[in-house]
Amino acid sequence: MESTTTKPEEAATEKPVVSRRLDRVFLELYNVAVFVGRFFKEVLVPPYEGREIIRQFFEVGYKSLGLISLTGFITGIVFTNQSRPSLAEFGATSWLPSLIAIAIVRALAPLVTALIASGKVGSNIGAELGSMKVTEQIDAMEVSATNPYKFLVVSRVLATTFMIPTLTMYTIFVAMVGAFINVNANEATSFPAFIEQFFGAITYLDVFSSVIKSFVFGFTIGMVGCYKGYHSSKGTEGVGKAANSSVVTSMFLVFIEELLALQIVAALRAV
Repeated sequence: MESTTTKPEEAATEKPVVSRRLDRVFLELYNVAVFVGRFFKEVLVPPYEGREIIRQFFEVGYKSLGLISLTGFITGIVFTNQSRPSLAEFGATSWLPSLIAIAIVRALAPLVTALIASGKVGSNIGAELGSMKVTEQIDAMEVSATNPYKFLVVSRVLATTFMIPTLTMYTIFVAMVGAFINVNANEATSFPAFIEQFFGAITYLDVFSSVIKSFVFGFTIGMVGCYKGYHSSKGTEGVGKAANSSVVTSMFLVFIEELLALQIVAALRAV
């Protein structure tokens, strides 16, 4: 299958349209658009790589549980400790469960999960595909009549898209447990009272927006990692750059998407 992307170094040898730097930027944006657009085409067309998709679900989801568990638990405890002094000044420490619920469900759980996944999953995808690219394994798959994009990219992007929301829900649970332990130790709040205040403070919009954000974060992490790895070059040096660039770019985009989602949800609350 012929590639529809254009290499920046090839364009650099031609006369620039605007300037060489801007031409590279626009060319990169074009290649990204083609790469992302191809995903939506390939994901709907059989054959489907079911076994590889399930394997990637395991790699992205199950193998991230340990790190997500520790991070979520610590997040719940740290946020509770940091919030207590401010509420204590007004004698409002009884509001801690409600404050924790709003902060974790609306922002902390999706963002923390996405950032952890960017570092762990995104770098792994970028390095793995980058290594396959520089050792010409991807080219070999094309020669053997295997669609490398469907096998390598579609399976990984689907895995991150669906597993990040699942991990986000798990992060909320783990952070809630950490927060309860802290609140129970300091305010002697019972578990039923904590749960009642926790879930009484959040709305369906909070949960819905958190899940939707997580889907977008997951898609971004998978797509960035696959794109950087799929287009890596320059041998082993390119593999390292692909892994590093995957992490930096996906984290940056996650923050941008979080900002945009915040504005959209705020507008929905005002309706």
